Amino acid sequence: RELLEREDIDVVINATPDHWHTLINVAALKAGKDVYTEKPLTLTVEEGKLLRRGVQQAARIVQVGTQQRSERPFQTAVELVRNGRIGQLRQVWVALPYFSTKGGPFSTEPVPEYLDWDLYQGQAPQRPYCRQRTHKNFRWWYEYAGGIITDWGNHHMDVAHWGMDCELTGPVSVEARGLFPNRGRPQCYNTPDRFFARMEYPNGVELLYFAALNDKRLYGTVAEHQPTTEQEIEWLFGPDVPQEVKSFNRNGIMFIGDRGRVFVNRGGVHGKAAEELEENPLPEDAWRATPSRDHMANFFDAVKQHKEPVSPVRIQHRTVTACHLTNISLRLGRKIVWDPAGERIVGDDEAQRMLSRPQRPPYQINV
Repeated sequence: RELLEREDIDVVINATPDHWHTLINVAALKAGKDVYTEKPLTLTVEEGKLLRRGVQQAARIVQVGTQQRSERPFQTAVELVRNGRIGQLRQVWVALPYFSTKGGPFSTEPVPEYLDWDLYQGQAPQRPYCRQRTHKNFRWWYEYAGGIITDWGNHHMDVAHWGMDCELTGPVSVEARGLFPNRGRPQCYNTPDRFFARMEYPNGVELLYFAALNDKRLYGTVAEHQPTTEQEIEWLFGPDVPQEVKSFNRNGIMFIGDRGRVFVNRGGVHGKAAEELEENPLPEDAWRATPSRDHMANFFDAVKQHKEPVSPVRIQHRTVTACHLTNISLRLGRKIVWDPAGERIVGDDEAQRMLSRPQRPPYQINV
């Protein structure tokens, strides 16, 4: 707050836990600063609408840290899909790493002298302190985040929407299930570590969103996973989902058309269409991704030239909305119908209320 009052500061980089993103971003915009903010953009759908309005009112630059937009493999995959190299797009798989979290219960501890625990909790409800609520593990608590679904999911869902040409819309229905190893137990991680969701989009494309249960590669290491039983797998995915999805062993985005497939992750882009690209390049007049090669450099260029960056709020709000809707469906245990034009849930008042959360004073967000 003191930093925002300084006139010699032009840019804010916001890498706080998720429940602090919007309040800090709005405050920075009001102070006339440009912002690079980490993903996920928001804690709730309503926060995204507030932030979008704040950007419009302030006329400042905000870049969201979905850096895959500035990495060539993802750009190539999206260009192949949107230029018809796999034919008519029918289905998209968004597969996340399986983060198996043993998750508690954790012992309540004295608050360290260096930590203002009330301030850290911010808008979130007050909870007893344990160290697992802080540092990197904040993301496994619904009080502060949305679990893997909004965390890593924001990266891959962004690329999926980009390839589907759905960046400014969203699904019309979402049905999700998840496994909560510690549901209802105090001082335990309370977001699911395994999940499956099916989404339908206005253009007729179906999106399958899930944790890749056999993806054991994590940041160059081999992950130790909590085993998933056959009964749990069948409950999660249902009988009509292909076995290939249930046993998938890579995180990334699979685009499936009526003439082929393209798969992309941080290891590269794969598929016949990608292999043929050198001999059969896209024509000069083909649709092209924004030619950003460095996400932070793209942000600073946008600040200097006062132009929209490659990953703006108006797009990333829609991306993370699909992730938030997944969590809402999953937590309620039922399908929800979404109106992407009106940005509201249809015919389900309880689900509609979950588009926002109570904000603990004095940490309310006002635009």
